Amino acid sequence: MEYIYAKDKEGFVVKKQRSELLPDETIISKSEYDEISGENYYNETFHHGGKRKGAGRKPKDESKVLKFQVRVSEKEKEFLKYAREHKINYDNLMQM
Repeated sequence: MEYIYAKDKEGFVVKKQRSELLPDETIISKSEYDEISGENYYNETFHHGGKRKGAGRKPKDESKVLKFQVRVSEKEKEFLKYAREHKINYDNLMQM
C-alpha cells in the first residue's frame, strides 16, 4: 500500500492510496501537503518540543548565584545593616 498526497480542483488536500486517486486530483509532495493542510502549524504550536515561544531550558544567569528572602524584625534588620557596614565577622560572634 503506497500512500500519496492529492489535491483536488477546489484546493483540498488528502492522503490516500494510489488506487483511490480520482481523475480530477493531482499528486503533490508531502511538504506541500503539510503546508496546505496546516500540519506544519499544528506541529509547531501544539507538539512537544516545537518552536513555541519560551520552549526549552531557560538560560542560566551567572550573576544570580543565590537569591532568597527572610522576614526579620526591625531590630534584626538594623543589626544586619550595622554588621555589614562595620564588617563584623559572624563566625567569631557565633563562638562567643
